[in-house]
Amino acid sequence: MKPVMIVAGTRPEIIKLASVIESLEKLNIDYLFIWTGQHYDYELSRIFFEQFKLPEPDEVLQVGSGTHAEQTAKIMLGLEKLIKKHSPAIVTAEGDTNTVVATALTSLKCLVPFAHVEAGLRSWNMVMPEEVNRKIADTVATVHFAPTKLSLINLLFEGICPKNIYLTGNTIVDILCKYKNLVKEKGEAFLSEVGLDKNNYILVTLHRAENTDNPQRLGNILKALKYLSQQYNIIFPAHPRTKNRIMELGLAKYLQKVRIIKPLGYFEFLSLLANCKTVLTDSGGVQEEAFILKVPTVTLRYNTERPETTMYGLNKLAGADTELIVRLTLQQIGYAEKMRTLDIKNPFGDGHAGERIARILKEFSEKEIAIEEPDLRETPVVTYALLDDRTGIDSIFEPIIGFNEDGEPCIQAKDYWKLLAKVRRSYYRDE
Repeated sequence: MKPVMIVAGTRPEIIKLASVIESLEKLNIDYLFIWTGQHYDYELSRIFFEQFKLPEPDEVLQVGSGTHAEQTAKIMLGLEKLIKKHSPAIVTAEGDTNTVVATALTSLKCLVPFAHVEAGLRSWNMVMPEEVNRKIADTVATVHFAPTKLSLINLLFEGICPKNIYLTGNTIVDILCKYKNLVKEKGEAFLSEVGLDKNNYILVTLHRAENTDNPQRLGNILKALKYLSQQYNIIFPAHPRTKNRIMELGLAKYLQKVRIIKPLGYFEFLSLLANCKTVLTDSGGVQEEAFILKVPTVTLRYNTERPETTMYGLNKLAGADTELIVRLTLQQIGYAEKMRTLDIKNPFGDGHAGERIARILKEFSEKEIAIEEPDLRETPVVTYALLDDRTGIDSIFEPIIGFNEDGEPCIQAKDYWKLLAKVRRSYYRDE
């Protein structure tokens, strides 16, 4: 049987693929782990291999830094050789990085099915490189692992065939469930080590190019931190690139009372997140983690591909507006105690996403599905038509659109294909 190929290249991908790789090993599935090296700094990548006890990559592409085009091209060139060398049954990647879009395109060009973990997320912001990457990846993917119902709905309305979508939950829940006791144990010790008291500080993360590469936006955000630091302790694990930009632009003056520290290991960071008053962030992953931990969040962006996090008021979008950042932060701090006691159903899943994804990958690897050309000799013209009651619209509407009577996504309706066959989807046009 051909192997499953898993491709990753950044810190978030390591974290979110850890439970998938663990489940593949439990199922004794032959797999290859490819590391692209998009994140090449040790503190931003290698330490996470150790913390999650992940195996050494079978192949490494030392892509390193560069423009989006350079990184994507380097990954595609290297990955093409590896796909031809190993002939995988299916190729899998997670998220929305240059590694993901390069993997999706290369797999398709090599005629190997691509499976996208965390499919269907949308910020609707095409200025954001990640939005471009995830939309391209979803367009060419054969298999879509949607983490939430909202992401599933996005895929349905973009015309993705329901039979290729799987509602799995988000693998970040797997990680937080598995390591929650470890994080709790490390929490008090780590807070003592860095000299912080529980629930007595604000945590900040800031790394997105739309903030760090825009002097006005970056300045506005740092001005808000300056104001907040007059009243609260602020700790800021700064991405190296963000720190360099702050220095280059002469904005360090706003951070005199802000404690800047180097990037942390994942469990140390979770300890800070779990015990802060509130978190200010432009990270999608941190929004998810904070929501799951019920930590009040202020997102330093004008949009989010994780709208589930805004439920119950746990996350507020502030953009780079200084006054709004300050106002929403103070508001979230005031609601923090109440938010931590909320009894809510987690929209990101139950902690078994990695198991579901691994089982589905196993099925596809056993079937050895292929990307093939369609045979349209009998119906060369594909058209679409509105339906009326005579076609049995009441019985087929739900499975086609993908919703049940409660308005919930439904992608495995009873007798789906039998009902779908009733719909005249194409015809041959006589001259």
